[in-house]
Amino acid sequence: MTEATETTEATEAATPHDDSLHHDAAGAHDGPHGYASDKAGYLKRMRRIEGQVRGIARMIDEDEYCIDVLTQVSAVTKALQAVSLALVEDHLGHCVVDAAKASDADGAAKVREASEAIARLVRM
Repeated sequence: MTEATETTEATEAATPHDDSLHHDAAGAHDGPHGYASDKAGYLKRMRRIEGQVRGIARMIDEDEYCIDVLTQVSAVTKALQAVSLALVEDHLGHCVVDAAKASDADGAAKVREASEAIARLVRM
C-alpha cells in the first residue's frame, strides 16, 4: 500500500449516527456508543493500522533505511490521528448531544470529559 493511499484511507470521514444513547448521572451508557453505527469501518481501519505497525517491525528486523521506517511511522501516526478525530466527532455528535438533551449537568459532564480526552490527544 502506498503512503498516499494510507493517508487517504486514514482520513475517511465518519458517518453520522441516528442511534439513541442514554446516560445516567455518572456518565454510564445503557445504549450503543457514538461509533456503533460505523463499528465495522473502525475495525477495518484499525486492522489496516495494525498491519502497518507489523510492517514497520518487519522493516526494522530487515534493517531497512531509517528514513523509510520513519516515513511509515508517520503514516501510522496520521492514520491513528484520523481515527481519533473521527471518534471525537462521533462522541460529540452522539454521546455529548444526547447527554445535553438529558440535562444540563449531564451535558456539562460530557463536554468536560470530551475536553479532557481532546487534551490527551493533542499532548505529545
